[in-house]
Amino acid sequence: MTPERDPRGDREIVGMARGGGLNLVSSAFSHVADLGLSLLLARELGRSIVGVYWQSYAVLALLSLVAVSGTGSALTRYVAVYRAERDPGGVRGTVRLGLAVTIFVALLMGACLYGAAGWLADQAFDDTRLASPLRAVAVTLPLFAFAHAALGATKGFKTMKPFALIHLVLEPSLRLSFAAVLLLRGAGLPGAMVALFVSHLGAALTSAVALRRLMGRSAAAPKYRPRQLLGFSFVSWMATLATSGLTWADTILIGIFLSSSDVGVYNVATRLVVLASFVMLPINASFAPRIATLYQQGRADTLRRTYAAATSWIVRLSLPAFIIISLYPRELLSFFGPGFAVGAAVTVILAAGKFVDAGTGPCALMLNMSGRPVINMTNNIVVLVLNVTLNIWLIPIYGIIGSAAAWAAALALVNLARVVQVRMIMGMLPFGAGMAKGLIAGGGALVAVVAARSFAPPELALATGAGVVVVSFVALNLILGLTAEDRLILGMLGRLGRPRAADSGN
Repeated sequence: MTPERDPRGDREIVGMARGGGLNLVSSAFSHVADLGLSLLLARELGRSIVGVYWQSYAVLALLSLVAVSGTGSALTRYVAVYRAERDPGGVRGTVRLGLAVTIFVALLMGACLYGAAGWLADQAFDDTRLASPLRAVAVTLPLFAFAHAALGATKGFKTMKPFALIHLVLEPSLRLSFAAVLLLRGAGLPGAMVALFVSHLGAALTSAVALRRLMGRSAAAPKYRPRQLLGFSFVSWMATLATSGLTWADTILIGIFLSSSDVGVYNVATRLVVLASFVMLPINASFAPRIATLYQQGRADTLRRTYAAATSWIVRLSLPAFIIISLYPRELLSFFGPGFAVGAAVTVILAAGKFVDAGTGPCALMLNMSGRPVINMTNNIVVLVLNVTLNIWLIPIYGIIGSAAAWAAALALVNLARVVQVRMIMGMLPFGAGMAKGLIAGGGALVAVVAARSFAPPELALATGAGVVVVSFVALNLILGLTAEDRLILGMLGRLGRPRAADSGN
């Protein structure tokens, strides 16, 4: 029997895909630029200095989340909620309050880091080369935090254009281009830090302009609800901080226990794994405000369908890259220069953990955007403690391989726990026919490439293997058949040349 059509659900699927499609192209560009930057840094600075760069960047990533204090997620949620309730005053008050808190905290933290940079470099990291990069991070921090919060607010308007064009295109473009010019002129690590500052200055300015245009002019007086916004922000902040602690704690701990060269190798391996999963960010960013809107409107069936569709797209778009990275890590790492191929085992372990993250879908967003950030916070704090404990135990024994194992285990555990919680609380699972077809196609592609490896000459192994994986994966997906959601998206793509109806999520 053919299932009953759900036109409003179809519009949500198409709307998510439209925003996700823009983000997908932009995210692909961002990750290519990030990979290009990693290659440039590795070749121009070497393993040791590139390790110093990534340690300072890890500090920026962690402190920016403390500075934002969860207001990015809160702005996305409450802007979407107040727009669904047709409350322009609530929207304006939420945006103003969220940005004010972010700017104040970021400036305060930046000043503290600037003053403590020398002590941290000498006493915490035992590497005085970190002092100047940490001061550069302190100056960049307010810009990073403001752009993050402002773009969080723009996503609440159910448009992905500012996020995609600024965060995923403009900022990485500026960073790569300025770094290339400065490094090729011999500026070294200071040049890389200048490029970091300039890129975030550009992102902050354009984010402010984009948000201003979306807000427009309104006669409605701003309605400030600090208890609601800051309460959600605090809990969301704890959850996000723990998540990013899971992402960056290993870099910090490797820098403390091992050498900057080890940090460099580990982070190059991490760049490859992040590249494989680049589709997660754009799809999740498009899905997040729709969770808040659909849940607020009580449209559980549409939310369930959209949740499964998002997970299916993440798995099917990332699986070929995971297969290639897992089978050819040494060949890929060799592009970064001599000495990086020792991270092959690290790459495979990290890829295994990240694939579990991809395969469980946007379960953390489901908890957070449906108004349950406390559960998400608890999950993340527990798994962060586990990750840090495992790192402290395993790094002195197994080095960067031990750190990779700790990270992969912690990431897999927290995502499996989230899937169970979403099922128990909301009655929804991220799995569907599309994901099953993708996994079957992935298994077939894996068999095909393993069989083909014995016939390819060593110098063509990577190119041949990648071609076999992609062709066999696409062919098997077509043989297994498209899902209803896939057909909707193909129909949307076929109509791109014609005027489209407005995407209504209300």
